[in-house]
Amino acid sequence: MGGADRSDRKRRQAAAEARLRAAGITPKRRGPGGLSGTSLVLTIVAVVVIAAIVVGVVVTMNNRASDAAAPAPAYPVARNGAMITAGQAAAPVTVDIYEDYLCPYCERFETTYKDELTTALNEGKIKVNYHAISILDRASNPVGYSTRAANAAICAADAGIFPAYHAQLYAEQPAEGSAGFTNDELTAKGTALGAGPAFGQCVAAQANTGLIENATNTAAATPALQTNGQFGTPTIAVNGAKVDVNDTSWLQKAIQA
Repeated sequence: MGGADRSDRKRRQAAAEARLRAAGITPKRRGPGGLSGTSLVLTIVAVVVIAAIVVGVVVTMNNRASDAAAPAPAYPVARNGAMITAGQAAAPVTVDIYEDYLCPYCERFETTYKDELTTALNEGKIKVNYHAISILDRASNPVGYSTRAANAAICAADAGIFPAYHAQLYAEQPAEGSAGFTNDELTAKGTALGAGPAFGQCVAAQANTGLIENATNTAAATPALQTNGQFGTPTIAVNGAKVDVNDTSWLQKAIQA
């Protein structure tokens, strides 16, 4: 190798070592059993890749652990018209949730507070009245998904699968503007959760449509549930008073009051 080649190689090696030092890595020169600059870089890359894989595995395991740690519903469920009550009737705090199953903000509320609500329900600290609302019927194509999903949720309460079914309707929430799930698809979801034949008959009959319409009109006309004269979903009330769910400690404050 000529002198020019050696000088060029040394300049490249020096530049590579400078970059390593800038990253906080002290390079080692080739020696007996040592690594050249190129080998060192490859080794570092390999270590980084392995570290990334380890981090990915740890994150996956932590996510699985979080899922496994989610509290399982262990509370009674009763129905009165279009309202489904979860929890002990004598619970000291009453939370009213007005929700539309096509409402993306309702899905975010469910995702954010589901575990916290379930824990409080299991411990008998609250009861929750779920009000089936259908203000977004025209946001599906064809229209009417909000009512059909709300009817299916009421049918799920009668079938004894409401907590799981309620969670699944949000976990698999269709997009606004879509057709939403058909009655057959809504039935299949409940059947997979253990509902009997009566559940499918209830979903197909849409017998709760009038109840849902009345509940929607009543809620929309209640001043205490409005913001600037308008009603929307989700609307949350604690012991009859509307709360700001942007305050993420609203439930704990209600329990401790």
